[in-house]
Amino acid sequence: MYKILKKEKLNDNTFIMDIEAKRVSKSAKPGQFIIIKNDEKGERIPLTIADFDKEKGTVSIVFQVVGKGTKDLASFEVGDSVSDFVGPLGRPSEFVSEKIEDLKKKKFVFIAGGVGAAPVYPQVKWMKEHGIDVDVIIGARSKDILILESEMKEVAGNLYISTDDGSYGFDGRVTDLLKDLVENKGKHYDEAIVIGPMIMMKFMCMLTKELNIPTIVSLNPIMVDGTGMCGACRVTVGEEIKFACVDGPEFDGHKIDFDEAMRRQTMYKTEEGRKILKEKEGDTHHGGCGHCGGEK
Repeated sequence: MYKILKKEKLNDNTFIMDIEAKRVSKSAKPGQFIIIKNDEKGERIPLTIADFDKEKGTVSIVFQVVGKGTKDLASFEVGDSVSDFVGPLGRPSEFVSEKIEDLKKKKFVFIAGGVGAAPVYPQVKWMKEHGIDVDVIIGARSKDILILESEMKEVAGNLYISTDDGSYGFDGRVTDLLKDLVENKGKHYDEAIVIGPMIMMKFMCMLTKELNIPTIVSLNPIMVDGTGMCGACRVTVGEEIKFACVDGPEFDGHKIDFDEAMRRQTMYKTEEGRKILKEKEGDTHHGGCGHCGGEK
């Protein structure tokens, strides 16, 4: 059992929790995720690690209430325990394995849309801990659903906020803000790391390709099972079939077929759609341990 040590409501349907998970916190790196189960019969919920403290033995998760599993999780209080907390899973962010001297020669911009601020935070925090100043853009539909602003201010070199309705910060979308920074404010970036809704990442990658900025995105929003067995996060990257949970969740954003991935996610939501996808994709429908067929 894994005890909840802290719970905070970030906005109407978004929560942050600190979970006591010593082994996970000891091994966690930016970019990875965990799978949580509320109880023995609960569904598997993959969530990107929002922070971790090796000394305290805690891992922070941020989640939106979007279904029964997350609704039930939101009902848990400090002192309660969840049944399973498995991780860290997925591949760490690529920059973690790069030489610090090389990273300091680059100018990074991290771009978060909505709840994407949660997985961006540990990456930016890691950069600060290694003496690397980075720019951060956080976007939200409006000020009242913006999350982790104060936390991000502590670790970002420069923090820029945009809201779609203009209620706070820059009036416009994150794409508009990045374009303004580059074309009107004289900013130059060697690499962008983008995390948010699929549609936001698609249009951001279209822009960064136009601006000639290499871009990494995280496909954690399309994960369902988290092991590659369900086939939900199958995606085409370049000319290869990848699975976000076992091959990622981070990929070269300029190589992802976002339109295919979003069409596929729509089909995957229905039982009929899942059957059609499984029949159409055959042996490549599942990932995990070498396309073993999942439930077979």
